[in-house]
This record gives sequence, C-alpha cells and structure tokens, in this order.
Amino acid sequence: MRLVIARCSVDYLGRLTAHLALAPRLLLVKADGSVLVHSDGGSYKPLNWMSAPCQLATEEPTQVEAQEGTTAVWVVTAGTRRTGARAPRAISPAKAPDRLRIRIHDVLHDSHHELGVDPGLVKDGVEAHLQALLAEHLEPLGAGLHLIRREFMTAIGPVDILCRDADGVHLAVEIKRRGEIDGVEQLTRYLELMNRDPHLVTAGPVQGVFAAQEIKPQARTLATDRGIRCVTLDYDALRGLDDETQRLF
Repeated sequence: MRLVIARCSVDYLGRLTAHLALAPRLLLVKADGSVLVHSDGGSYKPLNWMSAPCQLATEEPTQVEAQEGTTAVWVVTAGTRRTGARAPRAISPAKAPDRLRIRIHDVLHDSHHELGVDPGLVKDGVEAHLQALLAEHLEPLGAGLHLIRREFMTAIGPVDILCRDADGVHLAVEIKRRGEIDGVEQLTRYLELMNRDPHLVTAGPVQGVFAAQEIKPQARTLATDRGIRCVTLDYDALRGLDDETQRLF
C-alpha cells in the first residue's frame, strides 16, 4: 500500500463531474489498484475513489496548472489494469471510462508498506454465535423450554430455533443481532407456514419469539401487534461472562 499526504485538488469525470478544491488530503493506493482520497474527517468513507480494476498514470501538469502551483498530476482511469507484462484490459469505445484527475501541489509524506495477505475479519457475537449459545441456554426465552432443533426448515427457509414449552406448544425463534422490521416480517412468514402443519399445532398455534441484542422500537411495535414476543439478548450473559445476579446495581 502506498500512503501519500499531499495538498491536492481532485476532479472526477464520468457519469457526473465532481470537484474537490485544493486542500491537504490522504491518498491511498492499494495493492489491488484502487485509489482512495480521504480527508481528516468523515469517518471511514473516502471523499472520492476509483475501485479496481483501474490504472494510475502520472502526467506533467499543463502550463496553466504549473503556473497555479501543480507539480504532478495523477490520472486514474477505470476499467484498465496492469498485470505484469500483459497489456491493460481494453476499454469499450462505446463508453468513455471514468477518471480521477488529482493535481498535486505539495507532497508532505510518501511511503510504501507491504501489508501481506489479510486473514480476514472474525466477528464475535454474530447471529450464528447467538443461535448456538441460545440453543444451549434457552432460559432467556422462558422457563421449561425443550429444544427441538436449530435451523428448522420450512418451505421458505430455516427458522433459527424451534423449541417446545411444558404444555407442548411450539415456539419459533428468529435471532438477530439488531432486530428491525424486516426480521419481524421474516418471522411472520415462517409462522404462517408452520401453523398450517398439523404436527406443530397439536397443543395450540406455534408462537413466535423475536430475539436480538437490540430491538428497534418500530420492530417491537410491529411484533407486539402480531402477537410475537420480543426478547432482548445479553451476549456476555449467554457466554457466562456477566452474571446479573452478582451485580451491585
């Protein structure tokens, strides 16, 4: 990866045009060829960028640009890529390629860093982890529950957990990290199908439980209106890292 901090202006030419006035910015050139322009704000999102495949070429500034203080010009063209000795991939003549034109005035920092192969992001607390933990510890869903199975298949997809209470009533549990309206709609569709199965309604209709670490107010309102019970999950408590009975407050 190449990191360049420079006073520069940026023009995007393509389906639309955009201009970034002269200012200090961070320019990232990644190993896959993508180029990103960042400011010292806006969180992770770049001000402008060109995704791979693309080609970066350096040009001499025009006479007018040189008079304005430009010392170098980067031209990033979409749709072309240098791969060893091979020629760049051809551009369709029917469509002009998108371009970034970065006019550099002063370079404050320029360095290269070999990052190597990234091992990838390993998430903790994803829905699969919540499902596995909740299947082992059904107490947050209610007392006296018996697990039937995880990933109970219906005609339109699997319900995360199917369990049964002491009276023999089945509960269909949909698990999310963040509970939103889409998740309630998904569980509603499962319940409509499951309540047509005579093997599941022998002791009464299948009940729905919407379980998540965080449930949006709109989702909770919709679930309540449809007779679906909401349960907020404590991930640390499920893992045994936080025992609420030991808290002082």
